[in-house]
Amino acid sequence: MNPQRGLPSRRLLLLLPLAFVAAPLPAAVSCELNNPASDVPRLFPESTSYKTLYFSFASRGGEPVFKRVVSRLAGVPALYAPLDVPYTLYEIYKGKEKIGYIHGVNQKGQFGVLEVFVSLDLEGRIKAFYLQRVAGSWANKFTARKFGTQFVGMTLKDFATFDFIAGKGTGRLAAVVNPVPEALTDFLGVLRALNKNLILMDEFFYSAEKKQP
Repeated sequence: MNPQRGLPSRRLLLLLPLAFVAAPLPAAVSCELNNPASDVPRLFPESTSYKTLYFSFASRGGEPVFKRVVSRLAGVPALYAPLDVPYTLYEIYKGKEKIGYIHGVNQKGQFGVLEVFVSLDLEGRIKAFYLQRVAGSWANKFTARKFGTQFVGMTLKDFATFDFIAGKGTGRLAAVVNPVPEALTDFLGVLRALNKNLILMDEFFYSAEKKQP
């Protein structure tokens, strides 16, 4: 889908710096922004452009890496794309300088799939939270700024002291307030999705970049 199709010409010109795509669109991907041309600057206000990249377990180590990620998730229920179906990653730039990433994952919710995105700086710190898809009469509670800002500044370390099966733990993540107590499945689904998102980014990008000379 072309997110710029049908836009007035003036706005189209304004969005052109954000339209660089690094690879052709695959036939199927696990999770991607519906409108990256507008979502990217909203989630990363200082950005001037982005590249759309694709990665999969099949292209990044296959079954052994997949099993390692599953192990790191410690038995948390999750929706996995097949090994050869790519994840979508938005690499964010300010001028020529890379300043971060936007990445999303799917996770089972109370009434269907949750699509959970975060923008991350180069240290793996959450800058913004975006719940693109959630069903239920309480959806606006989970998409509200008040809920999402609770995750800003967190890193993978903040998720290490939380039990995603029991829904209990210590530290910053345990202090996050569930805006809809009766929607515990969606609340835990969001937390599990964020954990999975950060683990995938750590496995495929942050740890890999640290190993580079």
